[in-house]
Amino acid sequence: MPRRRRRQTRTAYLFLLPGLLLFAIFRLYPLLEGLRLSFTNARLGRATYQYIGLANYTRLADDTRFTVSLWNTAFYAVASTLPILAVPLLLALALNRGALRNVLRGVFFFPFTLSVVTVGLAWLWLLDPVVGPFNYYLRALGMPARSWLADPATAMWAIIATTVWWVTGYYLVVYLAGLQDIPRELYEAAALDGAGGGRTFWTITLPLLRPVLLFVVVTHVIGSFQIFGQVFVLTGGGPGDATRTVVQHLYETAFQNFFQFGVASAMAWVLFAIILVFSVLQFRLLRGHTEY
Repeated sequence: MPRRRRRQTRTAYLFLLPGLLLFAIFRLYPLLEGLRLSFTNARLGRATYQYIGLANYTRLADDTRFTVSLWNTAFYAVASTLPILAVPLLLALALNRGALRNVLRGVFFFPFTLSVVTVGLAWLWLLDPVVGPFNYYLRALGMPARSWLADPATAMWAIIATTVWWVTGYYLVVYLAGLQDIPRELYEAAALDGAGGGRTFWTITLPLLRPVLLFVVVTHVIGSFQIFGQVFVLTGGGPGDATRTVVQHLYETAFQNFFQFGVASAMAWVLFAIILVFSVLQFRLLRGHTEY
């Protein structure tokens, strides 16, 4: 029996071997190579790299654009979390028992199937200060038009609105799956006890959606710290540095301005550490056993 089990284990690892090799080549190796480069003065055109210790990391402390981009990224992550939690959840509650649930779920999910470039270009037209529909209706109502993406006070909020519109359908489907997993008997028992809709939501629905909320918050925060496409298409980091994010600053440092791969690698690992800390904190705050 032990021999048969060992043979089965070897067979299982043989099936896993191609996937493990691809993971090691395209995931693990770039990760470790980026860590190595972060301790060197690697730069495009430089034949040999020298080990410089923590110089790239200490340099980031004096990089004002990195500090600004880090603050912008953190603001985006925090400001967009509540709408991402609330809007899809409200839609899921409204669609959970509707007769057209499947049709409307597909309608709301459709934007998520679009690429970030498509979404960005669509919103670039919607928010255009001259021909954009938003400003057209503002003028029709007698209100002044605004340059949404050219105003530092509204540019980041416009990007947040774009993201919420884009990913709402995805999280809507996630919430619907969580809602349909809650036993109907709990709602029936609450109704017999005279509990209203609000009390039922706070005492049954929300506590039993804790695993779903954890998934939504963690995945959204991780994605928020890596935001790049929307900013690149809509504002390019402007006006000024009002919407510059860490990934955009990293991209420009590595591939546009000075091709400083060592500094860019250090930025990537600082961002990784921040995401790791936020993820651990969220797991500690939101984890818990769901009991029916």
